[in-house]
Parts: sequence; structure tokens; C-alpha cells
Amino acid sequence: MPSTTTQDNTERGYVIPMGGEVEKVNKPIILERFFELSGGPKANILVIPTASELTETGPDYADLFESMGCRSRYIPVDEREDCFKDDIQSALKEATGIFITGGNQLRLSTILGGTPVAKLIRSLNAHGVHVAGTSAGAAIMSEHMIAGGASGPTPRENGVTMAPGLGLTNRIIIDQHFSQRDRIGRLMAALSYNPFVSGIGIDENTAAFIDPNGLLEVLGHGAVTVLDPGELSHSSMANTKPEEPITLIGMKLHVLASGAQYNINTREAYSEK
Repeated sequence: MPSTTTQDNTERGYVIPMGGEVEKVNKPIILERFFELSGGPKANILVIPTASELTETGPDYADLFESMGCRSRYIPVDEREDCFKDDIQSALKEATGIFITGGNQLRLSTILGGTPVAKLIRSLNAHGVHVAGTSAGAAIMSEHMIAGGASGPTPRENGVTMAPGLGLTNRIIIDQHFSQRDRIGRLMAALSYNPFVSGIGIDENTAAFIDPNGLLEVLGHGAVTVLDPGELSHSSMANTKPEEPITLIGMKLHVLASGAQYNINTREAYSEK
């Protein structure tokens, strides 16, 4: 993560990637915590449904947050030209929490990438606005985004496709629907390119709440798998032929259930409180 405070000493907002299929009706503990962080009844939560092509996605999430007792609306960002509209940027500036829905992460990156909306989301998060996203909305949060790749346990040379993300953090790469879609191989393949970052694989109905100091806490019914390449002694990625498996020596793995923590800056893991 960048520094925890800005030049005007404003504390950063939380970054909250969710693994998809988040519970909305029966004990929606993940969305309720995001609601409380964003101000509870005083919150103004803005929903960005760009990744989804379903017309009901934006209204459904806005209605859900309103039912919790706060103001909420969605903004129809369906084309790049929408990202240059003054009314959409004005709506963003009023938000205490921003929620990015699931869908297609390449649709998100090709519409939002490099636009005033993307720049504004980064700036708002740096100045205290909490940003949450589920599924595709989670994947795009990091500087480098997993755009696609094959399922399976083994990392392979052509096992992952990368694209630029929003850049809310440069310390992690995020994958979602993790254990349900057997994505550990493609997350390891992503890390083999450059082991500077940690890999965060988030199960469905599970979230990683990353505070301004880079401390990640798990909440939900699944787990967060952390792949830490900080002590990686060898990666064969540079010499591996297409479709061949990659040799990775020294990769550290943590499986964190609800309540467990991981510091994305120091790469230290902690058990449940």
C-alpha cells in the first residue's frame, strides 16, 4: 500500500476485496461491515456496476445498502465517455463508500482505465473513502490485475493473463472465487513474473478488509489463501516454454480463516484474535 496518510495528514480508506457470491440476505456480515465502516446510517454508498451487463445489478445493490439505513445510489458507467461526465464525478465526490460489483474485469478495466473516474477513485481512497469490490470488482483493485487464466493447481507459463488495475494497492495481486474455481495455479503464475507482491486468493462469501496500515483481516465463511514469494529462491518463468509448468522454490503459503490477519507490508501472518 502507499503511505497510510496523505500530505494533508488524511488517513487512507480501507480497500476491501471480496471473493464473489457475497451473502446479501441471510446474515450479510461482509456487506454490513462495509456499511458500518462507511458511516452506518450516515453513509453515502455509491455503487459502480460497470463490470456487469445486467441492468438490475446496480439498482439491487443500491436498494440493499439503503435497506441497511443509509443513502445509496448507483452510477451507470457503461461507456468510457461516461467517465468524463461531470455529474458522475460529482456523485463520486459525495461518497463515503464506493462499491464495485462483479462481472467482467476486462470490461471494468477497458471502460474505467485511465479516465477521470479511475483517478478520482484512487484519490478518494487516499483521502479516507472506503472502496469495496466483489469478484471482478475485487480483481481490479490492485495495480496489476489478473484478467484471466486456466484453472488448476499447477502454475504454467501461459496460465494467466494480466492487465493494469486501478492501483489502490501495489503490494498484492488479487484473485477471487478462489478455492471454488481452483485458481491457485494461475495466482502462482502471476507471482512468478515478479515476486515483489503477495498473492491474495479470496474464497466466495469471504472478504479481506485491508486497513490504512496494510493490515488485512479476513471476514466470511471461506478462507483467504496468501501466497508470499518474499523468500522465493528460484523461478523458472523466464526459461519455461508455453504450457509447461513453472518451478517455484521457496514460495510460502498461508490459509487464513475469518479473524486471521496478514500484514501486506511486512508479510507477517497472524492467527485469529
